[in-house]
Parts: sequence; C-alpha cells; structure tokens
Amino acid sequence: MKVFLVATEESGDRLGAALMHALRAMHGNDIVFRGVGGFEMAAAGLPSLFRIDELAIVGLAAIPSRLPLILSRIRQAAKAALAERPDVMVIIDSPDFTHRVARRVRRANPSIPIVDYVSPSVWAWRPGRARAMRRYIDHVLGLLPFEPEVHRKLGGPPCTYVGHPLVEQVDELRPNATEAARRASAPPILLILPGSRKGEIRRLIGPFERTVERVAKDIWPLDVVIPTTSHLADAVLRTTAHWPLRPQIAVKREERRAAFRTARAALAKSGTVTLELAIAGVPMVTAYKVSRLEAAIARRLIKVPSAILANLVLGENVVPEFIQEDCTPDKLSAALLPLFADGPARNRQLDAFRRLDTIMEIGKTEPARHAAEIVLETARRGRLPAAGVAARVTN
Repeated sequence: MKVFLVATEESGDRLGAALMHALRAMHGNDIVFRGVGGFEMAAAGLPSLFRIDELAIVGLAAIPSRLPLILSRIRQAAKAALAERPDVMVIIDSPDFTHRVARRVRRANPSIPIVDYVSPSVWAWRPGRARAMRRYIDHVLGLLPFEPEVHRKLGGPPCTYVGHPLVEQVDELRPNATEAARRASAPPILLILPGSRKGEIRRLIGPFERTVERVAKDIWPLDVVIPTTSHLADAVLRTTAHWPLRPQIAVKREERRAAFRTARAALAKSGTVTLELAIAGVPMVTAYKVSRLEAAIARRLIKVPSAILANLVLGENVVPEFIQEDCTPDKLSAALLPLFADGPARNRQLDAFRRLDTIMEIGKTEPARHAAEIVLETARRGRLPAAGVAARVTN
C-alpha cells in the first residue's frame, strides 16, 4: 500500500509523523510513504521531496517574494503524487498550499482518493470553501469537535472528529499533587507566550514586557517563565535581556510542560496555545497584533465571535482577548491581575476548562489511530462519487 502525504509546517509534520506510525502499526511494514514533510515525518520513514522550512512565510508582505518558489513546489508535489499513483493521498493543514496540490491531483487523476487532515477554518472565514472542497476532498479529519456539524451545514465533504493531538498529552499538561501545590504557592508563576514566529514575538514582546512590569507592582515576588522552542530561544533571549524582571526561558519539552503544570496564570498570543493552557487548567489573558493591512482584511473576513480557540471549543467567551489597539499594557494587566486570586475571574475560567474533558472526549479517543482508520478505509473504498466531478477545478 502506498500513501502520499503533504505537510508543510511543523504542526502538520508532527501530525503526519503520528499518522504514519499509526498506519504502520495497523497495516504492517509493507506500507510505503511518499510526499512532503519535515524532520519528524522523515524520521518516521518519509523521503521528503524538499525541505519544508523554505516555505515559511510570516505576514502578507513576505508573500510576493516567495510566490514563485511556492508555486513551483505546488507543481512539484502534485506531479510527484501523480507519478506515484498512491492508494490514498493525505494533505495535512496549510490549506493555501496543500489544497492547491489536491486540486491539481484531482483534476489530472480523479481516481486517487484524497483525505484532508485538519479542516480549514471554514467556520471562521470564507465558509464557501467547505462546499468547494467536495470537488477534490473525499473525507475531512477534524481536530475540533464542532467541525463535523459545520461541514454538514455548509455542504462540505464528510467530516469526522478524530480528536486534537492535545487530548493525548493530558498527563504532560496537568499537575500532580506536588505541582498543584506549587501552582498555589508563592511566588506565583506567570507564563508569557508571545508566539511561535519571530514576527509575532516582535509585535507582542513590548506590550507583554510592560504588562509584566505592571503586574509585578501588585504581585511580588513573581516568577516569569517564557516557554519557547530551540529555534526561537536566541530571539527571545535578546528581546528580554533588558527586562527588569528577568524571565526564565524554558526550551526543552519537559521544561515547557513543567511550566504549564505549575503556572498560576498566563499571558499568551491567541492560537492553539490557548487550548493547551485550558487543558492544563491555567487561566489566561490573550492578545494579538498584526499589521494594519492584515487587521483590516481580518475584520472584513472573520465571522466568529472570538479568535480564541479555547473559547470556540467551549462555546462561550470565557477567556478575555485584546486585539490590535486594545492590546495595551493597561488593559492586559487589568485583566491579568484578578487571575492570581481565588475569585470570580479565575474560577469562571477554571469551571469552563473542566468541561473540556467531555467536549473533546479526552481519554476516549486516540487521534492518530482514529485518523489512520479513516485513511485506510478511504484507501480501501476508493474515491466517493459524492466528492463531485473534477472538471473545472481552479488552481
């Protein structure tokens, strides 16, 4: 059996590697993997067509200079998939890239079944994409529990909630008795999470620094920890070297996880990390800043009541968010300070976070295995007629 995978970001690379391990465990060692992936997928046995880090883009301004390379890689990936004639093709996240590959493959060879692992955010913006996906996607594997119903209402492809990878990391995120005691003791630990890209860090680190200074005036002593990755550690160290309250930089995975298990509160960039904090039981305040152009576009296109993933999964806005001009030290510190005390602001978030076990089926689902089951079934069954005709698919 041959599976062609396409993942072009680190998060997709991790999902792809876990899927590959699950597929091999279920199908046996005679399964062959081809396609595009990162270091983790390579370690799992995928010879990638090219390095995915060359496709990294931060911000709209960076797109024009990288567009020729991106289009070339899209053509290369599609051509390779057609040459391999896999039993099934799995595209993973990064829809601006992977969906263009899928459309080319579907147009040229409609017999190859295609699975989309990670639904595009059709529930947030451009909902018409869901119906358009029926032409070239046979099944969507959703990470969020509300996505199957969203695709059904929007006329999208069949969608199954397989589980977010975080549901398998609960033991790493939630404290034991000793760590819970540390979370409640002094000095409290404040997590600072300014983003996973240099551009995000550059925009948020200033407001976050001044917020920490304000919080430290009321909460002292205070321990500040910034969990980050090895490739961002130097940038974080440089931008925080002048902070009056020098933060601890947690780079190793276990250090980062330990910080989540012992933190009293967090100040974070909105994104997947908000769901991670919620599962860990860490009350938070979130913020986000982009360029004026990006903000103007987002305000016209985004149709959801919150940009916070934890809020969307919970179905209510329990986590405060401060975006663009609202991302000020005064507003951030005013929202953050009450989270250190056992009062209404802290308890409201914690009460909501406890519902995540039921909503996300924590302890009841194995995301990679569930995803592998659907991939294998799709390969066995072949392309669904309901996916629509391949004609007139645009690139």
